[in-house]
Amino acid sequence: MNTAAEPIVPKWTWMRWLVVVAIVLAFHVLLIFIFGARKPITPAVVKDVPSLTLADAPAQDWLNLNDATLFALPSANGFAGMMWVELPPLPFRRQDWTEPPRWLALPAGELGADFHHFVQTNQFVQIQLELNLPPPLAAPVVAMQPPLPAASTVQVQGLASRGLLTAMKLPSWPFEDVIAPSVVQVLVDANGNVVSAVLLPPENALEPNVIRDPDADDYAVAQARTARFAPAPSNAGSMGTSRVGALAFGRLIFNWQTVPKTKNATQ
Repeated sequence: MNTAAEPIVPKWTWMRWLVVVAIVLAFHVLLIFIFGARKPITPAVVKDVPSLTLADAPAQDWLNLNDATLFALPSANGFAGMMWVELPPLPFRRQDWTEPPRWLALPAGELGADFHHFVQTNQFVQIQLELNLPPPLAAPVVAMQPPLPAASTVQVQGLASRGLLTAMKLPSWPFEDVIAPSVVQVLVDANGNVVSAVLLPPENALEPNVIRDPDADDYAVAQARTARFAPAPSNAGSMGTSRVGALAFGRLIFNWQTVPKTKNATQ
């Protein structure tokens, strides 16, 4: 089957495009020249307009009205010009004192008599001066403590929740000097019994003047082994808690009192 051939549309050449653009440009220029010529607008003539004029006013008064400072600054032609500009001069009157000096006829004994009478017949308010006096000196009260302990005592450290149940009667040791405290480290079980007691050196053991008493240390260890403390809380020995966890460490510090060595001194 033969189909009809499509018509071939010729394309515009560049010469044809230039001619079209030139025609359009010429048409615009022609329109500008036709509608661009405008005539100037002439104002209409004003006729029969009312006007105000001053009757019998000279020409120099109109010139004064053009002065912008006529009513702003003092001027002879302004408001109260005579008062601001033309002030009359003040007359000067010279006064010469020609009278000679005269002494008061008053005896010397009466000088100040009026002031003395005023003081004698009037009462004045007394003024009390408030002076800040220094505070009284007060010496601080210092409690006098004996240089030596009055009796041998024991001090418990590290076992605050486990009170000491054993009442210890500690003796005084006959010695010529002060002896160091005996420090015993104890291991307490859940029932409050002392499992172990070890003698520890004092805190100042390295100092050369520390004096120890072997008898006092042995006595302190013996007392610590026989000591009895309060049992541990009930939850310390439960099924979920180890028996070893109920053990507690502490210290017993024995502060010894010394007495002079005499024949009658007994422990």
